[in-house]
Amino acid sequence: MSSPQPQLVTVLGSTGSIGVSTLDVLARHPERYRVFALTARERVAELAQQCRRFGPRYAVVASEAGAAELGALLQGAGLPTEVLWGREGLCRVAADPAVDVVMAAIVGAAGLRPTLAAVEAGKKVLLANKEALVMAGPVFMRSLVGSDARLLPIDSEHNAIFQCLPQPCADLEAAGVDRILLTGSGGPFRARPVDDLHRVTPDEACAHPNWSMGRKISVDSATMMNKGLEFIEACLLFNAQPGQIEVVVHPQSIVHSMVQYRDGSLLAQMGNPDMRTPIAHALAFPERIDSGVAALDLISQGRLDFEAPDMARFPCLRLAREAMDAGGSAPTVLNAANEIAVDAFLHGRLAFTSIPAVIEWVMKMAEPVELTDLDAVETADRNARALTRQVLGAL
Repeated sequence: MSSPQPQLVTVLGSTGSIGVSTLDVLARHPERYRVFALTARERVAELAQQCRRFGPRYAVVASEAGAAELGALLQGAGLPTEVLWGREGLCRVAADPAVDVVMAAIVGAAGLRPTLAAVEAGKKVLLANKEALVMAGPVFMRSLVGSDARLLPIDSEHNAIFQCLPQPCADLEAAGVDRILLTGSGGPFRARPVDDLHRVTPDEACAHPNWSMGRKISVDSATMMNKGLEFIEACLLFNAQPGQIEVVVHPQSIVHSMVQYRDGSLLAQMGNPDMRTPIAHALAFPERIDSGVAALDLISQGRLDFEAPDMARFPCLRLAREAMDAGGSAPTVLNAANEIAVDAFLHGRLAFTSIPAVIEWVMKMAEPVELTDLDAVETADRNARALTRQVLGAL
C-alpha cells in the first residue's frame, strides 16, 4: 500500500520564534509534512537560510527591495523557490489550492489579511497570531461560519484549554464547564517593587524567565497585556462569557491552563514551557506526534504555585476586560494602541509604566464603531494607531 502524500504547509512568519519552532517540528516528520511557503518581514538573510534548508515553492517578504535581496541570496542555489512580496504575496501563499496547513504566526495586525485568506480558502489554520482575532473578532468568527476551515489554537494557554475540553465543544454550558482558568507566569516583574517599574529597560522587559519569545510579545508578557489579549481571544475561541474566564498567575509556566467542570473536576494540561508542544499537537490533531520536547519531570520540578494577579501591578488586564465588555471596536483600539505604545517603549521613547496609561487614554478618546466588515476593522485600527501617535507626540 502506498504511503499518503505529505501535507503541504505554509508558515506565515517563519523567522519568528513560533515559525522557527514550527520548522523544527516539521523537520522531525519529513514523511508527513513538506514546506510549501515561508514568509518573513525583514529578516531576509534568515529566510534565505530557511529556503536553502527546506526548498519551499514560494518565499514572501514585505517589500520589493527585500524580494530583490532575497532573490540575489538564492541565486545559483538550484532551488524551486519563487520570491513574492507584500500583502498580496502573503494572501496568495496562505490560500493556494495546494496548501493543506497554514501556520499563522505573523505578529500583530499585519497577520490579519493572510490569516483570513487561509480561513476563507478552507485551510487547516494553526492560529498563533492572537492580535488578528482580537482586532477583528466578530468579522473573523463570522468568516468561519460555512467555511471548511479548521481553526486550531497555538498559544500554549488556548491549546491547553482546547485539550481540556471535549471535542467538538460548541457550548460550554452543555459540556458542564463552570469556568476556564487562564494561566500566566506574571513575567519578569511579578515580584519587582511597583515603585521601581518606571526604571524598567527594554532588555529587562524582554528577559522572560520561562519562555523564549520575540521582543514585542515579551513586553506584552511583562505588562500582562499578553494575558489580556489571550483573555479576549479565549472568549471568542470558546464562545465564553467574560465571567467564565479567570486569569491565574502561575510562575513556573508548567500548567498551561485549566478547565473546571460542574462536578468539581479540574482538568489541566501540563508540560515543559516549549512552544513545540502545542505546535505538534495542532499539526497532527487528533493524532499525537513527537515534538522534540522533553517529558515533564514533576519530581525535579518540586512545586507548582498559583496566585491572583495584582491588578495595580498589571493594569493592562483591566483594560483588556473593559475592551471585551465594551465590544465593537474597543478590542481593535486596545490592540492598536498597545502595538504602538510597545514599539515606542522598545525604541526608548516611552517609559514602561506609561504603556498602559497611553492605551487607556486612547481607549477613552477613540470613537466606538461597529465592526461590520474587514474594511471597518482596518479603518478602526488605522485611526487608533494615528490617535496613539498623537498621544505619544503630546507627552
